[in-house]
Amino acid sequence: MVNSVETFEKFIELKDIVVKSNGRTILNIPHAIIPADRITACIGPNGAGKTTLLKLLDGLIKPDSGTVSYSFKTKSALVLHHTPMIKASAATNLGMVRDADHSIGKDDLDRVMNQVGLSKLANSPAHKLSAGERQKLCLGRAILQRPNLVLLDEPTANLDPSTTEQVEELIRQFDQQGANVIFSSHQLAQVQRIAEHIIFIDQGEIKEKGPVGPFFADPQTQAAKRYLRQELLSD
Repeated sequence: MVNSVETFEKFIELKDIVVKSNGRTILNIPHAIIPADRITACIGPNGAGKTTLLKLLDGLIKPDSGTVSYSFKTKSALVLHHTPMIKASAATNLGMVRDADHSIGKDDLDRVMNQVGLSKLANSPAHKLSAGERQKLCLGRAILQRPNLVLLDEPTANLDPSTTEQVEELIRQFDQQGANVIFSSHQLAQVQRIAEHIIFIDQGEIKEKGPVGPFFADPQTQAAKRYLRQELLSD
């Protein structure tokens, strides 16, 4: 693995991580330090292990071996690419997080519905919302949880340019409010717009990581060079 020499105020450290599924190794990370003080993008081919890595950082799954440690007391929120909605209103779906935190009041729900631009759809059936509206609703749930670590799996996949721009602004707001954001994406232009740090993962291994600019200007591994060349050709 190629690393850029950096120091981070807050970080997540992975040691001897192995995650398996049905006998297949999904993640194999001997050692990595991931910054938790800036927006970080996790990129790589389909099936590389990006979603599994986000679930691991959230604590949703446990490694078969190895440890995940944090330099700070973490409260994470994970937004997966496909998050189901119950057959109820958008407001009711947003309010589901109150089951875990009774301090969240109706004023908080109204404020967040407005923040994500869904106030006019509060009473609309959530399962009938567009893909972009559902994604903004999921981000609203994350906002209500007041996390300091936000993990987003392909947050703008299959969204139109206008909604993509709105979601990217919400990601920036998380960062501005002091929450670290780690997101996966196949949209390299988006990564360059909003991320500061890159984790490039391939075949379950972190092959390269470091600041965004140097990674795109001069990737150090053949795997990263191949990936960037293929993805740029397909954009």
